[in-house]
Amino acid sequence: MAAFVNTFFEKRVNQLFDLARRVDAAFSAVGVEYRVVGGLAAYLYVEEVSPDAGRLTKDIDIVVRREDLPRIADAVKKFGLEHRHAAGVDMLVQSNQPSARRAVHMVFAGEKVREEYVEPVPQLGSGREIQQVPVIPLSDLVRMKLTSFRLKDQMHLKDLDQAGLVNPAIEESLSPSLRERLARVREQE
Repeated sequence: MAAFVNTFFEKRVNQLFDLARRVDAAFSAVGVEYRVVGGLAAYLYVEEVSPDAGRLTKDIDIVVRREDLPRIADAVKKFGLEHRHAAGVDMLVQSNQPSARRAVHMVFAGEKVREEYVEPVPQLGSGREIQQVPVIPLSDLVRMKLTSFRLKDQMHLKDLDQAGLVNPAIEESLSPSLRERLARVREQE
């Protein structure tokens, strides 16, 4: 049974990274800058310091500049992806799959994802690569997870914190309301 679970997990990881590579190739071809955020970024950061502790995600979230959207929509076609705007979300879906289940969701630098969010998405700025994936800086990822604060964001925060990645410098950079949310995550068992 363990071999089956391992094989299943590895297949999902490979599918996710294949999609990430296609996005990277499309964006690189037209010189569009982006950073991976969300669950995949959390997974990469956690796995880097604590292998086998990361929580796998089913999609990819990225930060882009809104003005790059037309170039993105055109560039991804050559890589088996298409741009869709549905339910207020801009995404890239695989052309051969009718559902958006394994989509790439785009959020825009400097804009709030939802009106009620306390902070906007960070600017692209500097980032780093983990396993050849350009990710948002860790402090920005923590801030985004605390801003959206859905249950899955809280689980990602817990993973990051348990891996020792949410350090005092990151905590000090948070607004009081985000620090309070981090304290709530830490209180959970």
